[in-house]
Order: sequence, then structure tokens, then C-alpha cells
Amino acid sequence: MINFKLIIGEKIANTINEDINEIASYIEVPPNKEMGDYAFPCFKLAKTLKKAPPMIAEELKNKIEIDENIEKIEIAGGYLNFYINKLKLSEETLKEFELKQERYGSSAYGDGKNVIVEFSSPNIAKPFHIGHLRTTVIGSALYNVYKFLGYNTTAINHLGDYGTQFGKLIEGYKRWGNEYNIDENPIDELMKIYVRINELCKEDESVLEACRENFRLLEENDEYCKNLWEKFRDVSLKEFQRIYDLLGVHFDSLKGEAFYTDKMDEVENILEKAGVITESQGSKIVDLEDKGLGVCIIRKSNGSSIYATRDLAAIRYRAKEYDFDKCLYVVAYEQALHFRQIFEVAKHLDIPEKCQKGLEHVQYGMTRLTTGKMSTREGNVIKVEDLLKESIERVEHIIEEKNPEMENKKAEAKKIGIGAVIFNNLCTTLIKDQVFDWNAVLNFNGETGPYIQYVYVRTKSVLEKAGYLPSFEEVDVKLLQDKESLNIISNLYEFENVLKSVVDKNETSFLTRYLIELGQSYSNFYNENKIICEDNKKLQDARVYLSVAVGTVLKTGAKLLGIEMPNKM
Repeated sequence: MINFKLIIGEKIANTINEDINEIASYIEVPPNKEMGDYAFPCFKLAKTLKKAPPMIAEELKNKIEIDENIEKIEIAGGYLNFYINKLKLSEETLKEFELKQERYGSSAYGDGKNVIVEFSSPNIAKPFHIGHLRTTVIGSALYNVYKFLGYNTTAINHLGDYGTQFGKLIEGYKRWGNEYNIDENPIDELMKIYVRINELCKEDESVLEACRENFRLLEENDEYCKNLWEKFRDVSLKEFQRIYDLLGVHFDSLKGEAFYTDKMDEVENILEKAGVITESQGSKIVDLEDKGLGVCIIRKSNGSSIYATRDLAAIRYRAKEYDFDKCLYVVAYEQALHFRQIFEVAKHLDIPEKCQKGLEHVQYGMTRLTTGKMSTREGNVIKVEDLLKESIERVEHIIEEKNPEMENKKAEAKKIGIGAVIFNNLCTTLIKDQVFDWNAVLNFNGETGPYIQYVYVRTKSVLEKAGYLPSFEEVDVKLLQDKESLNIISNLYEFENVLKSVVDKNETSFLTRYLIELGQSYSNFYNENKIICEDNKKLQDARVYLSVAVGTVLKTGAKLLGIEMPNKM
């Protein structure tokens, strides 16, 4: 599809003998269409050309020729505003849609590049609560978009299946295991044990020491400890899979922390040979004080490993196994220091430079209850499975009130209820904290998942009323030059660029915002235009085809987020 931004960049660059791609990267989309389709900020050239931005804008305007791609150029202060040929835009956009259909927006942008997305990564033997939900849906959405843009993408669930917490759980099970029905209700019962042993550890230091000893024995493959650990892991994975099935989340690898236990000594040896490990109070550390990052512990004073060591072993393994260009860690911002430390230490491992540079921490804000922060130690959590079930039940109740005759109410309520929860976790800038509030999650008006689902259903109803799907050859794009139609077409044109922004910035809210804007532009179009026009089939063909394009892109975008579209609402 024609790249208007690049065409404008080329015109400017050729005028001043600058690099086309660099100039194109400066081009912006104005906040409203009255200011043009694209704007070039001339202050970017002020230093090079040694002139004031308005003067640069005037000179550029006089030298750039208007052609079949550009309708007009206007100056606004230090900006040069470009208005593109709307008929050309309409033809190019709908031609591309006709060619790709459900794959519209896809590209070879990431061709030949390997990307790992590590996300979800719950601790085994603990409930899958809403604190895990954001990493799961963010990671899944990023994975989907990267794949859609041609990247060779691998989804990894780095399970929290190792560490001192399992020493605690083993100790609790030793003491009280026969008091709990692990087989019937595994996660809830193990959670009770975990909360109870934590309370005892606070009261008695010797109990905490016993927990640490259990973990040391686990690392040495003690049969009793290992058998218990395997039992905890197996029952946890079965519980987690039920939730992943509900969310439609897929993983290519379930290699958790335990997988790397036999790979840590080699990492330690490499760091020793690099001369970066020192001893501090019996522990082996890498001193990063000169980087402002404190110290990174590699081995505890009692000889036990730490999760930083396992993360470093995982980086080394993944570099060799996947030769990644990017390795994304979708983890809350509270772990920012940890990732800055291990990324710094990873520079001393025997891995390619591109892998060292490709390590990225995708940070997101914490999910809090209206009563404060959650804690598994305190037992203060909302389980994701319960939350999803409640969301579905609430939607069922709404449907029963508003549309009791709807077919397949339960199936549609499931799509809407789960979609609402997913969208709510992706719709704001990821770094922001969230307070979980049902009124926000299931708001069927405004900027929500149910809203884009509603608009999609509306496009389907238009096609049903028409009773046929017009072929592209029957569509006269000259009939789609009204303001509402052009707003839709402009939005459709930007879909691929939005997806590229998602992977460039690892920010899912670009896509959610886009879908809302596309939905709103279609709602305006629907309200202002008669679509079914028995007396004007040409006009009907064009508007029905545009409706189908909107519905398809909404469905594609929602699918990338992990949301299914309902057939009725």
C-alpha cells in the first residue's frame, strides 16, 4: 500500500538533501483533520539550516510540487501541513483491504527477526490472581501483534517453580499436610498452608531457617522434597491451563526457573572468568554500584542460588537456542531494578551483542483492590477464574434484562465478559497503576471492550440487512468522499502503522485506542448516513462494503488483543 508519509518525507528530503527516512521519522499526524493529514515540524531543521522554522516552512512550501498524492500544503507557524489526495487514499486503502481481508494490517515488518515474549510466569502452588492477569493479557497481545507483523515469535511462560517459597511450602506440608485436602482443591489448600507457614516464620526464626534448609535440599535433589515439589507443580499447571483456555492464551514453552538449575554453575564460572564476581559477607555478588544499580547477588551465603542467577542462565540459554533480536520480559515495574541489574550483568556472558542489546523489560503498573495492595502471603487476592466467571455472569444478567430473546446467550456472554476484562487491562498506558473496579470493567458505553464488540455487531447487522456482500469491483469510491466516510478510511489506512507502533514501543494501548477511534468513526458514519438505500444501489454497495471493512478490522484488532467478537448483543 502506498506510504504517504514516506512520499512526503522524500519530497522534503530531496529539497534539502537530507536522509529520507530521518525526515519521514519527524513527520507527525496532527491532532485534528482540519490541520491536515500530516505535519512536518520545521524546527527539526532550524539548527541545520540556521533559519527560523516559519521561514523554513515558507521555503519548503514554495519548492515542493503538488501532485496526484498531495492536494495542498499549508503553513501553520513552524509547521508544514500536508493534505493528501482523499480519492487516492480511498482507492489505495480499500484495494489493500480487498487483497488481504482478515490479514489486512499484516506485513513483513519483522521478517527474519526473532522475538521472545516472556509473560504470565505465575508461581506454582499459588492462586492465579488479578495481579497475574495484566502480564498474561499484555504478553499475549504483544505476542499476537509481533507474529502478525512477520516476526518469528516465541511465547515463554517462565514459571515460578523454584526458590525459597517452596522450602516454606514443603515445611508447611510436613507439619500440617494431613489437615488439608490437597487432591480435591489443590491451589486453595496449598495457599492456606503457605499463608499459615508465613505467619509462623514471622514468629519463629528457626522455622524460617528450616524452610531455607528445605530449599537447599530441593536443590540437591533430595527425594522427599523433589517429589513434593513435582506434585505441587503438576496440580498447579492443571489449574493454570483452565485459565489460559478461558483467556485463549497460548505458550510455545513452559520452561520455568527449575529448568535452569543445572545451567547456573556455568553462568557463575563465566562471570568468575570475566572477573566481575566478588565476595560479600559470604555471598557471591556482582558489584554494580558504579552504575547506580547496587549489587546483584549470584549465590547466597548458604550456597543457594537466587532468581537473578536463574534469569541469567535463561538469557544465555535463550540466546543460544533462539538467537533472539528481542527478548521481552512483561513484568510489573516493581521489578525494574532486578531487570536493570541482570541486563547489565548479561553483558559479561558469552552471548551475541545483538542479544545483549535486545533485552527489554516491558513494565506495567500494579493492579490494586479498592482496599489496597494484594498479597498472597496475607491471602488477600481475587482469583482470575472467579473474576472471569463473575464477569460472564454479570453480562448474562445484562443480556437477560435487555435482550432476553437472544440466541446462544451463554456463549455470547462469555465472549463479552472475558473481552471486557481483557480490554480493561490493555486500554490504558501500561505503566499506569490500576484500581480494579467492576463499574469500569463492564461499562458498556464509552471506551470499553463491549463498545467495540457492539460496533462490530452493528456492522454485521448492516450486512445481514443488505443480504449480500458487494464485490470490490462494484464499489465506487467516489461515493465515499463525505466527511464521515473519509474519517473511517483514514482510520483504516493507519491500521498497519498503529500495529508497528505497538511493537516499536511495546505499548498495547495504541491498538485499544485505535479500535475505539475506528468504532467511534463508524458510529458517526452510521448515524449520519443512510446505508441501506433501495433507490441507490451504487451508494448502498459502497457503504455496505465500507461497513464490512470496518467490521473485519475491528475483529482482527480484537483478536490480536485476545478478544473474541460476539455475533449478537
